[in-house]
Parts: sequence; C-alpha cells; structure tokens
Amino acid sequence: MERPTTSQIISKVRQIEIKTNRPVEGLISGAYLSAFKGTGIEFSQVREYQAGDDPRTIDWNVTARMNHPFVKEFIEERDLTIMIVFDISRSSEFATVGSLKKDIGIELCASLAMSAIRNNDNVGLMLTSDIVEKYIPPRKGKKHGFRIIREAIFHDPVHDRTDLSVPLVKLSRILKKKSIVFVISDFQDDPLKLKKPLQVLKNRHDIIAVKLWDIREHELPDIGLIELEDEETGEQVLVDTGDPEFRMQFKDLVKSRNEKISHLTKRLEIGMIEISTSDDWIKSVLKFFNCGVSR
Repeated sequence: MERPTTSQIISKVRQIEIKTNRPVEGLISGAYLSAFKGTGIEFSQVREYQAGDDPRTIDWNVTARMNHPFVKEFIEERDLTIMIVFDISRSSEFATVGSLKKDIGIELCASLAMSAIRNNDNVGLMLTSDIVEKYIPPRKGKKHGFRIIREAIFHDPVHDRTDLSVPLVKLSRILKKKSIVFVISDFQDDPLKLKKPLQVLKNRHDIIAVKLWDIREHELPDIGLIELEDEETGEQVLVDTGDPEFRMQFKDLVKSRNEKISHLTKRLEIGMIEISTSDDWIKSVLKFFNCGVSR
C-alpha cells in the first residue's frame, strides 16, 4: 500500500473525527459515563460510625482498637483505562452490503478513543492479525487520540490471518492496571484457542467483545456456480450454491462456530455487541451501553 502523505493523513483523520462526533457525544452524554464511571472504587479513609451507615462497611480492626464503631469510606476510581484491540486481518476488508467491517471498526475505534480522551481517561490501541501489528500504550490527550485514529486508518497489516489469542495473551502480561478492553473483530477464529486467553484476561480486566459480520458470511444465496475465496488464506474453491445441501452445510458450519463464541463469552460474563455491515453501528453500541452493561 502506498504510504499516505501528511496532508492525506490529516484530512482522513479529520473526516473520521467529524463523522464520529455524534456517537462520541452520545457516549459521553450518558452511555459511556453510566457504563464505565464507577466501575472501580478505592479506599479513602475511616471515620466514626453514624446512624444510617451500612454495617457492612464497618472496619472491625479499627473498631476493636478504638472500642467503638468505625466505618471505611470509599471513593469512585475516576481515572479509567480503555484498551482497544482491533483485528485488521484480511477478513476485515469485506462486506457485501453497507460498510466494510474494517471501516466500521475504524469509526468505532475513533469514537471510543475520543470519548475516553474527552473524559480525561487513558486509552490505548492494539492492532492485530495473527501477530501484534502495532501497540500504542494507554495515555491521555487529544494528540494521543488522533494518533490512535491515524494508526487504525493507515496501518498496513503485515499478516492476513486472525489469531486473537496472540493480543489477548500479550495484554494479560503488559496491562498492569485494571482496564476495560474492547475486542473489535469478526471473530473468524478457533473458539477453543480463545478460551484460556480470554479467561486469564477477564480475571483482571473487564472485556467487551464487538463482533462485526456480513450476511453472506452466514448464509449463501442460490446463484449457481461461484468461486469462493478464503478471505485470509486466499484459497479458492468452486462451489454450487444451487445445491441446497451445500448451502445448509455452510450455514450449519458458521452457526456452530458462532454459537461456540457466544457460549464462551456468556460463560465468562463477557458482554458482546454484534454489528452487521448493514447496521447503524451507533445504535447497536448505544443500545448495548444503555441496556446491556450492568455493573
């Protein structure tokens, strides 16, 4: 891919910022704050017990020393860290209707990054295929937010295939502070490989999966003989979509993989946002934050 000029980069980043301004405002006005602010609390001080205090907050060690009740006070942990994992493998460059999965992912990255920045939170980005393509550590500031948008738009992936276990394992090692991790991908991956990395990461962090999909990845139309190409390996095969049995086998295979991913995330209590290339992704995300996140 030809390297973009500085002016092209600035122009594209500005376009994305303008396009995502509405969802950013939507997230900030309620969804982002209600979903994330207050996800953690930290100890502040102890004080004497007062009528109406929750007995569960009594500090029994101090109470024993002072011979009358003391309670612990806590404050919300306001300084959050948002980590965005964005799968830019070759299968992300696909859509038969609406926007490319990758374009939706870029807009979502931009919206999340700018929402975090405007709330003075830390935000980082990890671009991935079957390797970690690019890692930007979490930081604050508008300049940092623009860097995240720029890399999401213009990074040219080295590898084609998907292996989400690679970034998940790396994040488990390098993320020291509890974070909210967004995994944006089409999840065209082996669910068995994801089980342990997701479980380890979930032990310390909150995870929200964002699954991008296209209708033709779920169900083939009856259009006769066509040549299908694996989006990540480039392997091509001639198939007869007029054969009902073949179409059913294809549908069952995809359904089985999707059910395994869904079962895994539910078991680990990982929220999932599913976005079709034909959907208004803004509505899907805001609906999830307003209704799907309970903390």
